[in-house]
Amino acid sequence: MNPDFEKINKTEKDFLSGPGSRWKEFLYTISVVRQFVKAFRKLHFIGPSITLFGSARFGEDHMYYQLSRLVSYELSKLGFTIMTGGGPGLMEAANRGAKEAGGLSIGCNIVLPKEQHHNPYLDEYVNIEHFFVRKEILRKYSFAFVVLPGGFGTLDEFFETITLIQTKKMDPFPVVIMGREFHKDLINHIEFMAEQGTISKSDLDLVLFTDDVPEVVRFIFDFATGPAGLKTKKDYKPIWILGEKQIQKKG
Repeated sequence: MNPDFEKINKTEKDFLSGPGSRWKEFLYTISVVRQFVKAFRKLHFIGPSITLFGSARFGEDHMYYQLSRLVSYELSKLGFTIMTGGGPGLMEAANRGAKEAGGLSIGCNIVLPKEQHHNPYLDEYVNIEHFFVRKEILRKYSFAFVVLPGGFGTLDEFFETITLIQTKKMDPFPVVIMGREFHKDLINHIEFMAEQGTISKSDLDLVLFTDDVPEVVRFIFDFATGPAGLKTKKDYKPIWILGEKQIQKKG
């Protein structure tokens, strides 16, 4: 068991167990702010990025590993930074594809009792203690999401992001789900929700379901080059006194 996880986990459990002392809740709030600032300082200079989500439990010989690797390779060739949760499995595959294409490869890891070690295909990574902080960071620095087969965490990231787009809490951006066979029941359920009126039929257009890599690349490229697409923001420069530095590709 990761000793850092034990300490972090106790703090989080205490916070989520109900009202605590004002001092403890203040300290927890400060720890959350520290996590955000830590991520800002690391990831502020990565450029437009695409985040890929997927299971940490699929090995190199699995077809979804190869799919993650291939789609990341092709998206990286468009000039996007590839970002993942930084761990093994499909995250490793995505970072590996980025490196093979000569692109920038980033990990935004989460501290867990297992599966939390970063993979060897990262140019830079940051360890985050809280899931909700990591999700906000991934959304903040991502131009598009590609969701591959995964578990509860992958679906959590997908549904929360779609909800924010649906409710206009954030600007729409490309969201792709790959692995149609794996996600067939999910696709059916989303269509069923539209039939029952719990979501609008137009909400079906918020997600592209496909296993076709060229279609994913074209979908994201068309959005990036369209009128509502990629907008160039100020080119922020690292400030050395804040411990910032430009991220360099490794190997």
